[in-house]
Amino acid sequence: MSSVRAHRVSFAFSDAVPVLSEVDFHLSPGWTGLVGANGAGKSTLLRLLAGELTPTEGHLQFEPSTPTLRLCRQEVEALTPDISAFAESWDSVARRLHGQLGLDVTALERWPTLSPGERKRWQVGAALAAEPHLLLLDEPTNHLDAEARTWLISALRRFRGLGIVVSHDRDLLESLTTSTLRVHHGSARLWPGAYTAARAHWEAEREAEIATHQQARAEQRRAAHLLDQARREQQSADAARHTRKRLKNKHDNDARSMGAKVVAGWAEAGAGRRVGIARRELERVSEAVGEFTADKTVGRSVFLDYVRAPNPWLFTLDVPGLRAGDVELLGPVNLSVSREARVRVEGPNGAGKSTLVRALLENARIPLERVLYLPQDVSADEARATLDAVRALPPEERGRVLSLVAALGVDPERLLASEQPSPGEVRKLLIARGLGQHAWALVLDEPTNHLDLPSIERLEAALREYPGALMLVTHDTSFAQACTSEVWRVEHGQVTVTSG
Repeated sequence: MSSVRAHRVSFAFSDAVPVLSEVDFHLSPGWTGLVGANGAGKSTLLRLLAGELTPTEGHLQFEPSTPTLRLCRQEVEALTPDISAFAESWDSVARRLHGQLGLDVTALERWPTLSPGERKRWQVGAALAAEPHLLLLDEPTNHLDAEARTWLISALRRFRGLGIVVSHDRDLLESLTTSTLRVHHGSARLWPGAYTAARAHWEAEREAEIATHQQARAEQRRAAHLLDQARREQQSADAARHTRKRLKNKHDNDARSMGAKVVAGWAEAGAGRRVGIARRELERVSEAVGEFTADKTVGRSVFLDYVRAPNPWLFTLDVPGLRAGDVELLGPVNLSVSREARVRVEGPNGAGKSTLVRALLENARIPLERVLYLPQDVSADEARATLDAVRALPPEERGRVLSLVAALGVDPERLLASEQPSPGEVRKLLIARGLGQHAWALVLDEPTNHLDLPSIERLEAALREYPGALMLVTHDTSFAQACTSEVWRVEHGQVTVTSG
């Protein structure tokens, strides 16, 4: 039976701060979800497991000791020999996978023109056909529509080896994985259950930490108050002794004077002891407080002064059809978007979702500068222009935008100082800009691309609070259901509107 054990594994690039430190876990057959924030170390851990990197300290133990292993990276550019061999194979495993994944064996002749989703299915199919002991997948459902995702998950469920999947797709994690390996704050910890159950465990632990911290802070405040009180008593005793010295009567006898001095000395000494005890108690409880970092959240105050659009209808579209070149994608279309609409646009790849969104934008009834349109991909030039635009915002607007950037998991100071933000940072910045500048409508095409799970959950919270119109094009069912209340299904040349 396959297994992987990590024994106090640490890794650092050169002499830098360790990416991972003293990691211990034991993985057995079945699927484990590998989750964590962008930059936490997921890719590094995946490369360690794949043998591309060697631990700086500690070691990984595999069973069998030299397992067959396949790593499916996020991007699939080249037609590799293993994919070609899989396409040409007609053994029972290959034939089953061809059918399960909806693969056309003649498609490899036009590999450069295949969509990213089609290439991904070929890549994963070839890996499954090898029947490895250990299968590592990095974001396998990127660019897949609902039907392709269903095919893929069905094929992955039949895998009997040890599988590790890095994904921000919560539906995939819930339907496939039975344990969750969370990379967080330089370590990795294995939690029981799929993502939702595992998150409940670490959130409960976090709540307990918060309660313990709050109790320690209360003890610290109490000890500080007692120390302050003991110091005042010490100062009073010292002041009383000095006052008696100044007011000593010439008729006082030595015995009475000595008695008073003894009593005053006892009082002063007692006050000093109480100060010492209180100081040591404060030091003890202060050590128990330790360091604590509060999670950033998205607050309602960001939308406090939001003024909704004066026009109750932001987009209307009434046309006999929509075309992409010479091809008619959609028949008669009669749709409208109100200023408080929450719409999800769904459908298979190539059905016309993006064409529909562009047509709605072209028929906007409000100025487009009051609309945030986030496409699937943003060029490097557009990313730099967005960053420059945020730098030039008035202080109040810039403050709102940067507070949202921080809440979405990006350090605002580091972002403003950068020359070229990463794809994930660009998406967060664009969304934060639309929210912070109080756009009347957000039109977001696959907004969760390049985002980690914590960022997606924070974005959900922000969009739930957002008071304007929202239109989402996304394959992320959980995300869409959390933010929208109306579904536009684009399929077979028609748009069907339902609630949900």
